[in-house]
Amino acid sequence: MAGELTPPAPGYCRTCLAPLPPEPRKTCPACGSRRLLRHPELETLSIAHIDCDAFYAAIEKRDDPALEDKPVIIGGRQRGVVATACYVARLYGVKSAMPMFQALRLCPDAVVVKPRGSVYAAEGKRIRDMMFDLTPMVEPLSIDEAFLDLTGTRRLHGASPALSLLRLQRRIRQEVGITVSVGLSHNKFLAKTASDLDKPDGFAVIGKAETLDFLAPRPVGSVYGVGPAFASRLERDGLRTLSQIRRIDDRTMAARYGESGLHLARLARGEDSRKVRPDRERKSISSETTFNSDISELVVLERQLWSLCVKVADAAKAKATSGSVVTLKLKSADFKSVTRRRTLNAPTQLADTLFRVGRELLAKEADGTRFRLIGIGLSGLETAGGDAADLLDPGATKRAAAERAMDAARARFGGSAIIKGRGLPDPKRD
Repeated sequence: MAGELTPPAPGYCRTCLAPLPPEPRKTCPACGSRRLLRHPELETLSIAHIDCDAFYAAIEKRDDPALEDKPVIIGGRQRGVVATACYVARLYGVKSAMPMFQALRLCPDAVVVKPRGSVYAAEGKRIRDMMFDLTPMVEPLSIDEAFLDLTGTRRLHGASPALSLLRLQRRIRQEVGITVSVGLSHNKFLAKTASDLDKPDGFAVIGKAETLDFLAPRPVGSVYGVGPAFASRLERDGLRTLSQIRRIDDRTMAARYGESGLHLARLARGEDSRKVRPDRERKSISSETTFNSDISELVVLERQLWSLCVKVADAAKAKATSGSVVTLKLKSADFKSVTRRRTLNAPTQLADTLFRVGRELLAKEADGTRFRLIGIGLSGLETAGGDAADLLDPGATKRAAAERAMDAARARFGGSAIIKGRGLPDPKRD
């Protein structure tokens, strides 16, 4: 009927989770809270993205209440980089991956906390298990974020996906002691976009009907996957917003910018056909370290490289995976990055092989340049088989057997039970 008022959208109180009545209200009739969630499509959407809020810093503040109101930065000391920063520190301009000296220049009163990887991993797994209690369709993106597909879970939980997610959000807050932000939409791109709209402890929804209008004014650089270089190129070409991208046909976008251009054109229309993949495979295993002081000597760099190779190999063995591509990463004293790769004849998970390949790549770069960081990575992962013999290296099989024996000894007697001679590498001996 003409002039008929549109009824309020369905919703829930985010404090007590009570359903909201049809009449418009600014507070929850059950508990009086003003934290209300309403959306016309709230009961029909089922693709979610959950992101822990400043995860590492939140864990540290939880475990040390004295840090609660202080700016906290997680990372290495003066020579390191920022792993993450709490929201107080972010007000000063501190960002992830920023050099620590720069972060402390912006926020000199910050408390710098060394990362506790094992604690974060345990808490991340704890939260991940809670996600699996809702649905088997969980696709982890990192230790502190994941996509969820809750399609078809209403009957199982007696609740819509939105209410199940609100319950999960409250459970994480109560049991883990940190907050998470939730994005709910009709595809992965928009769910991830939504989870950034209301941080921290937020819950944002992007429905199908509003998709085009919502995306139109957003800058191209706000799209996940569009890096600074691509965004700058687009802006130089006069393409600053997603509405401007939509005015160009897909063929032209592909011709100008390749596959990235075509992908962006589709996202600008809110199109994302990717499914939530619970079996999402890890693409690489890597480890790196930042030195307390710059290092230029090859033999000293090799010592650092060996310990990293052991960490990567241990991770590969724990996951029963092997990799066929070895990547060496270096960062010089002036922050210039160098990446070198080599594809192996056969996949490996052995520290010995990683080290030998990495050392050859390192020797070509160690020309007196002072380095502040070194890293080693293994990619091209697949299910591990046996140790392939290298016909050009008759000692490879013997060294592989020795490494397996040391693995067994470490498993039985502890990680420091046996320290291989290459723990202090001698290139003349090796």
